[in-house]
Amino acid sequence: MAYRNLLISRRDAVHTITVNRPDKLNALNRETLNELTLAFAQAAQDDAVRAVVLAGAGEKAFVAGADIAEMHGYTPVQAQGFSRAGQRLMSSIERLGKPVIARIQGFALGGGMELAMACHLRVASEKAKFGQPEINLGLIPGFGGTQRLLRLAGRAAALELCLTGAPIDAQRAFALGVVNRVVTPEALDQTVDALADQLAAAAPLAAAGILDAVLQGGETGLDQGLEFETQAFALAFSTEDMREGTSAFLEKRKAQFQGR
Repeated sequence: MAYRNLLISRRDAVHTITVNRPDKLNALNRETLNELTLAFAQAAQDDAVRAVVLAGAGEKAFVAGADIAEMHGYTPVQAQGFSRAGQRLMSSIERLGKPVIARIQGFALGGGMELAMACHLRVASEKAKFGQPEINLGLIPGFGGTQRLLRLAGRAAALELCLTGAPIDAQRAFALGVVNRVVTPEALDQTVDALADQLAAAAPLAAAGILDAVLQGGETGLDQGLEFETQAFALAFSTEDMREGTSAFLEKRKAQFQGR
């Protein structure tokens, strides 16, 4: 389908979703949230999609935040609905069952940082900036920022970023564990493409099991998480991909996974 605020492209099994509002620094208004939710739902249902890249159009911003001009007139009830729509989107990305990479070339602030944190992996340009500046607007993060930042970087970092509203650079984000890789601007696309290709070539059912084990099992106690991992490990032995992967290893050839 045609989107007003997104660009969709496909390269082999890699699906790219680009927020396309560069004149607004790709800010998230309600329409863009709805389109992203639909785009990710379609990617989840498409068996040909093995990995997803989420990007922002232009050079300045991945996503610079929520659309403040739209939010300014919200009532508390409307703000609650906006927050829930954003959180549903972030949760749908996190629980997609397929690896999602955030390609971050510039500002990832507020809702943009929250969007990046909902992705499974984050690759940033050295020029990228991160932050949760909502406190400067008399607000708090509303799309999961307090919770995912806490889980990624710990309590001290979450409190510092949310209470001060100050931005951090890509290297500090890497040191905090918010970003997986930091590269030069010139190497960003090549790095993202290579990582996406690697993930797309992996066994999709195993990838889904890993995502479940880390994301779902990680929210439980250790014993429950270990049992979750054991059950997912055992389930993998019922798949054709497991037999293909082990056979390929023994036969010293490259595995061809089919997602079955």
